[in-house]
Amino acid sequence: MSYAIIRNENYKMGQLSYIYRHNERKNTNYSNKDIDKNSSIKNYSLKSVNTSYQKAFTIIKEKYNLKGQIKKVSNVMCELIITSDKEFFTRIGEAETLRYFQTAYNFVAQYNNLGEEFIVSAKIHMDESTPHMHIVFIPVIHTKDKKGNLINKIACSEFWKGKESYKILQDKFYKNVTDNGFTLERGNTKENEHINIKQLKKITNYGMQTMFENTQNCEQEKVTNDIEVVREDYRRVINKYNILTKKYSRIKNIIEETTNKIEQIQEENRELKQENIKLRNENSRIREYIDKTLEYVSLLFDFPKNKLKHLISSFINKFNHEK
Repeated sequence: MSYAIIRNENYKMGQLSYIYRHNERKNTNYSNKDIDKNSSIKNYSLKSVNTSYQKAFTIIKEKYNLKGQIKKVSNVMCELIITSDKEFFTRIGEAETLRYFQTAYNFVAQYNNLGEEFIVSAKIHMDESTPHMHIVFIPVIHTKDKKGNLINKIACSEFWKGKESYKILQDKFYKNVTDNGFTLERGNTKENEHINIKQLKKITNYGMQTMFENTQNCEQEKVTNDIEVVREDYRRVINKYNILTKKYSRIKNIIEETTNKIEQIQEENRELKQENIKLRNENSRIREYIDKTLEYVSLLFDFPKNKLKHLISSFINKFNHEK
């Protein structure tokens, strides 16, 4: 059974060079032995990038006046991996494979009202055992600033807002490709996974590459001739990656819920403070009114103001005591 596969990864500025070198085939050697460098000529782009991802980010940010505070820890780009299994692509042939990826590209360009202008690169790899596409884009949302002006803002957390954001992506992608005539299965929707990460990596071999993306030697060959040692090391790392991914998802959901509660409490606190200020102002006005009234009564009856206050205070205390 063939599945409609789409997966997302978010990247910080410091990670862009790794995915750029892999996606655009800028390396000399690859740790992923499934890559046939002689077949890389068969790779093609639905959207080309003629510079590094970092420079492309800067160009697009300036051109479209993108807002949003960019920090070292900010996710500035997203990468969607789109594929199926080898049997699916063999069955549909080259022309339909191109149409499948073009359909997926059009879907991404319109998803969450993104806009094709914010897609940096769309590269299709035909030099691995299974064809797959890497779509790299800037997560831009279209919103308003504090003055009500329409702005384009880089905001990864808002683009993927909600704990079911990836499940929604997968559901909509599945509907889109099947509506366009491709016979595929949605797969397992449990825990927002249409197919588990280990299976996806086995299909695309992309996982073997991304395992090294945060290290200086991400494209270095493993110094051993024992393939079992390599496989065992891959299995160990992938298993750890799966565990950490699930933990991260749970923690992320908790953080989002806690943040929402904090924002709600802060808003309620602001409202209470405003109400408290109003009450204090009202109390001050009433005191001033009473004081003026006592002053007028004192002058009218030629009775000392302090004694009048004392009499009223005694009357109120007696009244409260009897009540």
